[in-house]
Amino acid sequence: MSIRRKLFLSMAAFIIGMGVIFALLTKVVVKDILDVMLRVDRSKEIEELSSVFADYYEKHYHSWNGVKRIHIDTDIGKRHEEVSFVLLSPERKRLYSAGDTRHEWVIGLGIPSKVQVNGKTVAFLYYYDREVGNMSKLRMGITSSVTTLLLFSAVVFVLLSLLVAFWLSKRLTAPLGLLIPAIDRLGKGEFGVQVPVVTNDEYGKVAQTFNEMSKQLQRAEEARKHLVADVAHELRTPLTIIRGKLDWIQQSGRSIEPESLLPLQDELIRLTRLVDDLHHLSLAEAGKLPLERKPTDMYTLLQQMIERVTPSAEEKNIHIHMTCSTDKTTIPVDPHRITQVFLNLLVNAIRYTPEGGAVKVTIDEETTILRIAVADTGIGIAPEHLPLLFNRFYRTDEARTRNRGGTGLGLAIAKEFILAHDGTIDVESTPGQGTTFIVKLPY
Repeated sequence: MSIRRKLFLSMAAFIIGMGVIFALLTKVVVKDILDVMLRVDRSKEIEELSSVFADYYEKHYHSWNGVKRIHIDTDIGKRHEEVSFVLLSPERKRLYSAGDTRHEWVIGLGIPSKVQVNGKTVAFLYYYDREVGNMSKLRMGITSSVTTLLLFSAVVFVLLSLLVAFWLSKRLTAPLGLLIPAIDRLGKGEFGVQVPVVTNDEYGKVAQTFNEMSKQLQRAEEARKHLVADVAHELRTPLTIIRGKLDWIQQSGRSIEPESLLPLQDELIRLTRLVDDLHHLSLAEAGKLPLERKPTDMYTLLQQMIERVTPSAEEKNIHIHMTCSTDKTTIPVDPHRITQVFLNLLVNAIRYTPEGGAVKVTIDEETTILRIAVADTGIGIAPEHLPLLFNRFYRTDEARTRNRGGTGLGLAIAKEFILAHDGTIDVESTPGQGTTFIVKLPY
């Protein structure tokens, strides 16, 4: 059963139930009010008649035999007009009647009472006169009219409420109706499908979240395809070189000089590094990367890294300098993993900075966070590349060649290592002016 139908049936059941309860309660209340307002006091007359019949019943040995011949000598008939009364047995048989009014009317419109002897009901007495009959007719007429009006009003109220409930259920579930086909398409592998956001409420939030999820799935699928292609490409090149070199060695039939094996060793090192990087990246993404945290002075650690990359920078006449605006530079990190992160950032900064440029490392404090920025004056990164920069094997168009771009794993590993330390890494870049990587690590 659809949500729309469930919602409509729930609202319909509630509306019908409330309508019935309202009608019944109103009828009961109105009836009680009418009974009080239209009641005629004939307690004295009824008491006199009940006393006469009770005396007769006792004197005749608890029998109603001959009661029809009794003559009731009271002035009740003089007090009111058209006085009539009927006496019925407990079995509802007529025992006695007096007056010109039909006994059916007396029973239907008269005032009922009990004739009791020694606490036992021996008969039922119905008293009637013109005023009592008129009030009874008025009460019955008003009750009937109110009941009819209540039933009609309840039916109209329920029908209108059901129409409103149907419209509301249709309107409230309409955004879901737009979402379901998109979910089906997404389930069939059509990643990136989008749904219109037609409201600003929770449904609109669901639609926005679905659209974002669909885009992420599309990006993940594209990344997966690129990952397979890039891994195949990265492995094919060194394997081709190794295979060609080994074929040449076998065909030459000569002894091999040790220096001739150096290219093979270089390619094996590249393969080993690639496999290790993929392994560490997988561990970090799965949250299983082992970390040996210990208090580490980041200022000292960064100085050591700068010294390691200074020769490469001097070859391109690039100036590297570091500034620190806080004394709190010690944080609990894994020095080996953090070194790998910042070496990658420094090497990239030098690689993409032209000769005569500069690389600046800045350390400062933000409440409970140590902020470290690595900025260069290099070629910069186009805005469309920034969201994908930390993906596996992603390289910008300017960095597609292996002699400049590397394998495309460095930034992906850097991001996962920083996340493993409960930190963040962001990038800001302007094409032609430079790039800044910002790392924030908690104290």
